[in-house]
Amino acid sequence: MTVRLLLADDHPVVRAGLRAVLDTEPDFAVVAEAATAERAVELAGGADVVLMDLRFGSGMHGSEATAAITARAGAPRVLVLTTYDTDADILAAVEAGASGYLLKDAPPEELAAAVRTAAAGRSALAPAVAHRLMDRMRTPAEALTRRELEVLQLVGEGLSNQQISKRLFLSQATVKSHLVHVYAKLGVDSRTAAVAAATARRLIRR
Repeated sequence: MTVRLLLADDHPVVRAGLRAVLDTEPDFAVVAEAATAERAVELAGGADVVLMDLRFGSGMHGSEATAAITARAGAPRVLVLTTYDTDADILAAVEAGASGYLLKDAPPEELAAAVRTAAAGRSALAPAVAHRLMDRMRTPAEALTRRELEVLQLVGEGLSNQQISKRLFLSQATVKSHLVHVYAKLGVDSRTAAVAAATARRLIRR
């Protein structure tokens, strides 16, 4: 059976490279391409597997598009294909319903295998991603929650507590509470130190 693919990435060169690799597989057919996450949501119904980037510049994030696609009845599988392997990105994608998470430096045979795995309804995780998820499971008390990672990511982007509260629809008191927990888990006592520690551990992206 032919697996119909939608390529969602804002870089034409990346889409062209993916198409060139995937077109060599006899059971794959690239049926559509999307340069924005919004367009990917519109076109997803015609695919069996969506290869989804996470960052599209302005507009909808890849995880948001993944959630919108997978929420539908009879939805295609979404395989995230990105350069980011931080906890914040991985958790957001998995919780949004992604069937797999692969890094863009994966060899062609690994990409093809991941597409077939996702199409069959199973999880396809890059070894590095699986390792990070296992580490979180081994030390749950020390692991930052998705919300704590979201708050810390925005701190790293220079937002104030007030701006973060508006962005995430939280009270400022809740934002402060999340940061207190972040500081305790990371063993730091300031926003700057928290961002530095989280970046060094690849919890958030810089």
